[in-house]
Amino acid sequence: MTKRTPIFPAERHALYEEHGYSAAIRSGDLLFVSGQVGSRPDGSPEPDFERQVQLAFDNLEATLRAGGCTFDDLIDVTTFHTDPENQFGMIMAIKQKIFPKPPYPNWTAIGVNWLAGFDFEIKVIARIPAIG
Repeated sequence: MTKRTPIFPAERHALYEEHGYSAAIRSGDLLFVSGQVGSRPDGSPEPDFERQVQLAFDNLEATLRAGGCTFDDLIDVTTFHTDPENQFGMIMAIKQKIFPKPPYPNWTAIGVNWLAGFDFEIKVIARIPAIG
C-alpha cells in the first residue's frame, strides 16, 4: 500500500486549518494538490480578480515547490470559474505567462456558481521528478 504524505507550503494560509485539509498529498511519485485559491494569509479572498488569480497561481507554486515540483511537472489541471465568459481572457493572459510554450498540461475549465467567496480555483496533479 502506497503511503500518503501531506504536503504544506512554508507559508500556510489559514484555510487549511479552518477547513481541515492538506494543501497536497504525495502518493508514490504523484502529487495531488487541493484546489488553490487567491487567498491572503488570513484565508480571506483577494478582492481584485486579476490579483486573486495571480495569487492562486502563487499559492499553487508554493505548494508544488513544497512537494518537490514545479509548473513543468503538471500533468492534469482543473480550474473552477464563477463567471467564465467574462473572466476567461484575464485568466488566459496569466496562464500564458506561466505556460508560455508547449508541452502544456491537459486542462479542464469548469463554470461554477459558488467558491466560498472566491472567483477562481485551480486544482492539479503533478508527477514528482526522480532525484538523481
